[in-house]
Amino acid sequence: MPTHITFHPSHLSREDRFSLLNNTGLTIWLTGLSASGKSTIAVALESTLLHSHIPSYRLDGDNIRFGLNSDLGFSEHDREENIRRIGHVSRLMADSGQIVLTSFISPYEKDRQLARNIHAEWGLKFVEAIFLHAPLEIVEQRDPKGLYQKARAGEIKDFTGITAPYEPPSNPEITIKTGEKNVEECVRIIITYLETKGLIRSS
Repeated sequence: MPTHITFHPSHLSREDRFSLLNNTGLTIWLTGLSASGKSTIAVALESTLLHSHIPSYRLDGDNIRFGLNSDLGFSEHDREENIRRIGHVSRLMADSGQIVLTSFISPYEKDRQLARNIHAEWGLKFVEAIFLHAPLEIVEQRDPKGLYQKARAGEIKDFTGITAPYEPPSNPEITIKTGEKNVEECVRIIITYLETKGLIRSS
């Protein structure tokens, strides 16, 4: 980075900002195979938080690739850069006082740890990972986009779970077996955890 670039501070401290918003900014990182329920649960969780007047916003793996990360593919290097960028974006949003919900396959442990470290540099809370665990046979049955079928046919390269690895979190804050619970139950598990830890106001 050029030496003439400096970080421009706010007139408000983070504590003042969070106090004015009556909310503590943090990032909640949802990880799991494609079709494990990340986006579906993030949508429902965002709605639940907003209806409780808790500011939140989703960063979705597909949505981000329409703009910010449209230049990236799915090689290991590009996946790493994808998560690095999202780590920095989610940190800025968490610093603004929002609950940031990230739903990314994020298959590599080192990349998820990088995202955690990016938040730790600023002293921001990072809930990693909410591991949405669903067996491969279940996500293949769901497969709303037909991606697993295409990957097995050789039409998609570097597809996580088929031709590219997925490294489950070694010590996730929460593990949810999405093949055994409905969306409402999954959201309630996350909300209860956040309330118990004092990360959000009790509803």
